[in-house]
Amino acid sequence: MEAGRSCSLTTAVLEEWSRLGTPKQVEYLAGYLEAERSSREASKRATLLRRCALPAPKTFDGYDWSAVSWPEGMGRESLLALDFVERREDLVLMGDVGTGKTHMASALCALACERRLEARFFTASSLVMRLSVSARDDGRLDREAALIGKARLLVIDELGFLPLDADGARLLFQVFADAYERQSVVITTNLEFSRWGSVFGDDQMAAAVIDRIVHHGRLVQFRGESYRVRHALMQEG
Repeated sequence: MEAGRSCSLTTAVLEEWSRLGTPKQVEYLAGYLEAERSSREASKRATLLRRCALPAPKTFDGYDWSAVSWPEGMGRESLLALDFVERREDLVLMGDVGTGKTHMASALCALACERRLEARFFTASSLVMRLSVSARDDGRLDREAALIGKARLLVIDELGFLPLDADGARLLFQVFADAYERQSVVITTNLEFSRWGSVFGDDQMAAAVIDRIVHHGRLVQFRGESYRVRHALMQEG
């Protein structure tokens, strides 16, 4: 019955045919419905992952947690359970370059898709560019914002790596404002909050963004040597 309902079949019809069939027939029907449900779920996960548009899909298999410092009340288990997504909380992954921030954010997106939750991944610059292009076409910006707003988990990677112009800063601010208390936003950055004014070109706008994030958010800090440097080919000796 559960498998049939998950395939949007009528409960009354399922109950009737379950009573009419022989045990072997019922077993066959149940097997078919379970296979159909599994196929639909796999297709849904694949669609979500494709729509998420991860530049390089990652998982937590073999992830190096040594650089991660957890905030009070949060740890690896709650992160992997995606409890913060259910509570519409935000995460700021802040710290040194090459310590696993983007890997964690990407793996969280993949994990959300595996659990059939809508997720989207953008770098801050690509998101601003996408919205800027949409703003040039009448009505398209609202449609683009609505698509972004459907995601349960929204990742904005590399905040502060590239400067934003005034229009770009306003567009990015609107994303944060729209997401507030409606979506979980994960931000990766190597800049402390005190330097976000230089990203948005406006201290008040930066303060308004930070105010929304810290209200329902947690800071996960990363400290250590860059993974890419440790495993670089360009090493002497």
